[in-house]
Amino acid sequence: MAKKLGILTAILLSCWGVYSVALQREALEYQRLFNDLASNRKPPSSTEFVFARFQFTSHGPGRGARGNRAIEGWAHDYPVAEENILQIASEATGINLNRESYVIVRLDSEDVFRYPFALLSEVGEMTLTPPEARNLREYLNRGGFIMVDDFDGPSLEWFADQMKMVFPDRDLVPLTVDHPLFHAFYDVKTLDIEPPYPQRGQPDFYGYLDDHGRVMMILNHNNDMGDFWEWIDESLYPLQPSIAGLQFGINYLMYSLTH
Repeated sequence: MAKKLGILTAILLSCWGVYSVALQREALEYQRLFNDLASNRKPPSSTEFVFARFQFTSHGPGRGARGNRAIEGWAHDYPVAEENILQIASEATGINLNRESYVIVRLDSEDVFRYPFALLSEVGEMTLTPPEARNLREYLNRGGFIMVDDFDGPSLEWFADQMKMVFPDRDLVPLTVDHPLFHAFYDVKTLDIEPPYPQRGQPDFYGYLDDHGRVMMILNHNNDMGDFWEWIDESLYPLQPSIAGLQFGINYLMYSLTH
């Protein structure tokens, strides 16, 4: 009995340690987010690639799932997710970038057109304004690439309805593992992957295609790649799914640069 109690105590202490680290990181991330918004933080001018996170209007039904989180979903995982995926991309690909090569951009700002790769997070909260929809349409038509992440279940239908303001005549297209997007750098063998935490359905992938069949927007439905990126250095999630999350992300970066 004493041995069992000792094991249970060790497990509880380990869980508390992870939870404590998570709370500390969350508080630090909130402060960095607010500071970066207040200072209108700019990425380094010397890098050829910048990871842009788009800030959008958030009044959608997905807000109800955020609990007591102090920030809106568009900022979820910022900025550690950016820093970690950029660090890995720099080491793996040789692209001229570093872990500071990221920026927050308002979707209704003309600045969106400066950055060919962008992230939309937690789009179940999205309620596009006319200027945001107009910018999003122009951004994609000019050749921009967007990764849509951290949303599950019926949020897919909500986002698809929002996108009708952008492209009334386009629909989501399911993507399969043979698509070049999943082989742009790493050779992904399967899309049957494990999400970082329980979702309302099995992870699947959708895209919006341009007139030439190019993917201009990839949707990680029932998944949260950004969470894998954020916590890769803390071993919060199992190693293999975490590595897969990084590989998908780098494939997206490379596809955006080569297509």
